[in-house]
Amino acid sequence: MNSDTKSNIWKMYIIQSLRWFMLSMPVFVLFLQENGLSLAQILLLQSIFSIVIVGLEIPSGYFSDRFGRKLSIIMGVTIGMFGYVTYSFSFGFPGFLLAEILLAVGASFVSGADSALIYDSLIELDKSDQYAKIEGRKISAQSTSEGLASIIGGFLALLSLRTPFYFQTTLWLLAIPFALSLAEPIKHKAIIAKGHFRNVLKIVKFALHDHSEVKWLIIYSGTVTASGLTIAWFIQPYFQLIGLPLALFGIIWAALQFSTAGFALVAYKIESWAGRRKSLISLILLTALAYFIVATYESLWAISIFFVFYFVRGFKEPVVKDYINKLISSENRATILSIKSMIARVIFSVVGPIFGWVGDIYSLSTALFVAGITFLILGVIPLIYLKKYKVL
Repeated sequence: MNSDTKSNIWKMYIIQSLRWFMLSMPVFVLFLQENGLSLAQILLLQSIFSIVIVGLEIPSGYFSDRFGRKLSIIMGVTIGMFGYVTYSFSFGFPGFLLAEILLAVGASFVSGADSALIYDSLIELDKSDQYAKIEGRKISAQSTSEGLASIIGGFLALLSLRTPFYFQTTLWLLAIPFALSLAEPIKHKAIIAKGHFRNVLKIVKFALHDHSEVKWLIIYSGTVTASGLTIAWFIQPYFQLIGLPLALFGIIWAALQFSTAGFALVAYKIESWAGRRKSLISLILLTALAYFIVATYESLWAISIFFVFYFVRGFKEPVVKDYINKLISSENRATILSIKSMIARVIFSVVGPIFGWVGDIYSLSTALFVAGITFLILGVIPLIYLKKYKVL
């Protein structure tokens, strides 16, 4: 047994916990607004972040397979740290744009390499059958870290909205030594082979053209996910609009993150009770209804409606992934699930800046209402085809 390889597991828990201890998130939008950015510019930044992620997802995976998981993770953590350094010392759109690009590049190099390093390490330890449990613990550590950071970040923001970024930069700096100390595991199966990208294109064609059920499930899932990405950037302006004390921003943000974890745990029970048809239809209907309610009522009680969005977020992933997994073969599973994530980012990249522009020109309520209508229409279209192909 290689003790260095065994230490990879707990080191990845620490690295991911430090990366996801996002102290700035509860006041991120407020910070950008304080520095002169409009809502449209904020959503444009997130759109560009998504585009970079989409563009680098496959190349960064290739880099990890060719040059090592450890090097990829070191680069990802280091580049991401410089992203927060840039945020800490920037005061306008150009600096924030550079920061988002650095964060996206950093995230791309870690994404995939972390899971691959864990899996290859478990193979060396003859414990590959424990991968699902280990990966679940890693995700749990990330979610717990994000929730706790939200509470602390909200109080740090009372000093200044820039203070959480200083502390977050330090946490990413602390992650670098752990990344440097990782042991490169042996690659037990070549992932990148001759004609790899040609094969990827074939899988993309299969998922988004040849297999109708998979295609419309991916588009529907992407629409619902994009609706969740969008609302995340409207929550803080809404809190500000209704006069919520700044110290409570982090506490409520944390509660939303923790609720997602709880909803995800019981998703399979709800799906078993409701059935596939009601489960799928409810995703977009609940999302649209929640948008309409928060667009209509600007009140403290309406904060409870945001938990609907996070219920959909926690419920959707395990349920929709299960439906897709039952329709695809094992050898293409990871790529197709990556395509699902990419489609969500593409949709958000297109519609997000538009909603931000509406919020700037008209009002936050108008932007929320337009978003609700847009996602309802975009969601109903794939539902019609899912009914046609007897998925519902």
